[in-house]
Amino acid sequence: MRKWLVPAMLLSLLAAGCNTVARNETSPSPQNDNRVRAQQSSPQKTTISSPKQVAAHLEDLARHVPGVKGAHCVVFKNKAVVGIDVAGNLDRSRVGTVKYAVAEAFHKDPYGVDAIVTADIDLSHRLSELGADIRRGRPLAGLGEEMADIIGRIVPQIPRDVQPMKMEPKSTEQKNLDRQLQQAGSKNQKKL
Repeated sequence: MRKWLVPAMLLSLLAAGCNTVARNETSPSPQNDNRVRAQQSSPQKTTISSPKQVAAHLEDLARHVPGVKGAHCVVFKNKAVVGIDVAGNLDRSRVGTVKYAVAEAFHKDPYGVDAIVTADIDLSHRLSELGADIRRGRPLAGLGEEMADIIGRIVPQIPRDVQPMKMEPKSTEQKNLDRQLQQAGSKNQKKL
């Protein structure tokens, strides 16, 4: 009898613990909610048909934000990256504020909704070079060059991987020049 008493008690405690009782504190069902519901709306991104015009438009939009001295934009397919130039004496928080103001201006624009805004000096300069390459008719070559430069700065240099430079054997002219310099140096020492 004792063998069955312990499992029976555990089973009854388990059943009592899993009992669900309706409480008055529960939230109402969404089906009985009489409040007005609205769909969240944000500006819809429009398809970019002319990247040059969109780049010029976004650059102009960014330049009109107070604190922006210049802007460079590159548009690829339906994405835009905008680098802004700000005064060099601005502190980090003020630069963040200016960058946020540009992003806010872009948020209201159908072409700028998904644009990426950066205030990094190096990236902004690289964007201007890439834009110049695109205008010259070499977008892929320009992109490849700039990406190589960016990645070259990101990838760390590990001292263990450094190979010492090998010295080239000296030419006979260099050996003769070295010999003449040594002889001239020894003559000067004898005179002293």
